[in-house]
Amino acid sequence: MRILLAEDDENLNQSLTGRLTARGFEVDSCFDGDEALYYAEQNIHDVILLDRMLPYMDGIEVLKKLRADNITIPVIIITALGTLNDKLTGLNLGADDYLVKPFEFEELIARIQCVTRRSPTINMTNVLELSDISYNTDSNVLSGASKSCSLSNREGTLLEIFLRNPCRTIPRDTLLLKVWGPDSDVENGNLDNYIHFLRRRLKSVDSRLELRTVRGIGYYLETADAGTNKR
Repeated sequence: MRILLAEDDENLNQSLTGRLTARGFEVDSCFDGDEALYYAEQNIHDVILLDRMLPYMDGIEVLKKLRADNITIPVIIITALGTLNDKLTGLNLGADDYLVKPFEFEELIARIQCVTRRSPTINMTNVLELSDISYNTDSNVLSGASKSCSLSNREGTLLEIFLRNPCRTIPRDTLLLKVWGPDSDVENGNLDNYIHFLRRRLKSVDSRLELRTVRGIGYYLETADAGTNKR
């Protein structure tokens, strides 16, 4: 799961980034509202942790622009402003939750789990199953009916995207952003290489699933019984 953390307190930003990363999350962190809006508009994150009082553009303005652009990523506002009116303002503008500083890290984790359970596109389970395979996102182990293999972190992230969106064409740019991040200067050929690696992994566990190429657009994961359901 990829998290966007927008927090201008450098110490808190670094602390949260480190602890979230240690829990297995991928974290993109930033320190002002302009940068937060840029990252969020890429629409590649699963959750946004948004400080309300940010330089250049405050968190409320960031939230308003995101919702106006129909970006529905779950947003948790984290702030020292904890009056009822403050909370109502954030929630009424489209925030999914509101966490007042100082807070316990375990409460933040619980809030993340709560908003992602409510999101129709996110499932927090660590084992994803589709057709004849299962993939454990904690151990990076791909399993078929009688064989299994380990995946690298990037292979696992790429496979997870396809497993959560079966038979759906994922554009190349989206895959590059989700796997390598918005600041990466990775070349397109790297994505092709990892698609090749994944195809070999699927064959190595005797899976009938196939990664198909949509020329000029991207890739989709075809199930044995859904070859005509690509969208």
